[in-house]
Amino acid sequence: MAGLAKGLAVIEAFGETSSQLTVAEAARLTDVTRAAARRCLLTLTELGYLTHDGKYFRPTPRMLRLGGAYLDTASLPALAQPHLVAARDALAESVSLAVWEDGWSVFVARAEAERIVSTGVRVGARLPGHCSATGRVLLAELPDEAVAGFLTRSRPERRTAKTLVDPAEITRAVEAARADGFAMSDEELELGMRAMAVPVLDTRGRTVAAMSVSASSARVTVEEMRRDFLPVLLDQATRLGRML
Repeated sequence: MAGLAKGLAVIEAFGETSSQLTVAEAARLTDVTRAAARRCLLTLTELGYLTHDGKYFRPTPRMLRLGGAYLDTASLPALAQPHLVAARDALAESVSLAVWEDGWSVFVARAEAERIVSTGVRVGARLPGHCSATGRVLLAELPDEAVAGFLTRSRPERRTAKTLVDPAEITRAVEAARADGFAMSDEELELGMRAMAVPVLDTRGRTVAAMSVSASSARVTVEEMRRDFLPVLLDQATRLGRML
């Protein structure tokens, strides 16, 4: 079982910033010895989850099976998909669903708008909690002391000139999301992109996910998002929440 744990850690080391890994990089990211990392990488290669060119290990399409097992059986993404599609069709913009995991907003379902240049993120991607609209909505569910602890541990990083990194400012943004029932991220993750998110509440009133829409700042203003997008998101999030 210890070997399984090490193998899973190696798998999780692959991500947006680590699309390929050497043995040394895998060992450093997973805090295991080089020998253990090498054994895990070679085993995953033998099983068809990775390829190896002599230096770098890279994931193969078979890796999708691991995430697909969750997406195919989890009730939340399956229940959410029709509501994401309805919101996308009403807004003509991509709409996503995210859950909280270890300080990250993780996207578990998405309805992509048909555009030449796609916006937003793919299913399985993670966004930092401090500067994403979904992250702030999900943080708003936590007690104040938990939010403060998260900001202390995470050391918020600046993504653009507009990213909030001061803990006091982020705390105010989270408090606003809690009070207003929605959050926005205006070019804080990427210049030219803005996003809005609302909580998905279960029948007990707990936030279990965040539904969001992302759009080009050149195409949609903040005022238009508040006026036109917010009612649609709230409606679909409420409909989904009634099913949970």
